Amino acid sequence: MTEKRLGDVPPASSDAIRQRMSRQAKRDTECEKAIRSQLYAAGMRYRVHYPVPGRTRRRIDIAFPAKRVAVFVDGCFWHGCPVHGHAIRSNAGWWTRKIARNRERDEETDGVLRDAGWEVVRIWEHERPEDAANRIIRQVKAMGD
Repeated sequence: MTEKRLGDVPPASSDAIRQRMSRQAKRDTECEKAIRSQLYAAGMRYRVHYPVPGRTRRRIDIAFPAKRVAVFVDGCFWHGCPVHGHAIRSNAGWWTRKIARNRERDEETDGVLRDAGWEVVRIWEHERPEDAANRIIRQVKAMGD
């Protein structure tokens, strides 16, 4: 399957924005690390940045392959959080399409995983790491031995 492209990325509205966006982590965010730390302390073992079966360019943030549980830690801005979403002022049209495409890709990825027998857990970055870890642990344990 070919990934949809949005076209050329518009220039940053300021140098400060450009610098901040260039430093944006794609993986191992503080939120991901905090959740992984909670999981590890609870005795859970997992894989990080695990390839989505059938979609090798897509990765699962935290995977439990033996139990077929996939965890994604979604950034509020990048994935259009309904709690923390906000109106974008600069390059609004492009960013609206970008975030909508991210959400479509998330739904497609969830479907691919579910079709392959995986359970998907989506965590928002604003969730407390303890609460997120407890939800993940319950899901992994629910998948049985």
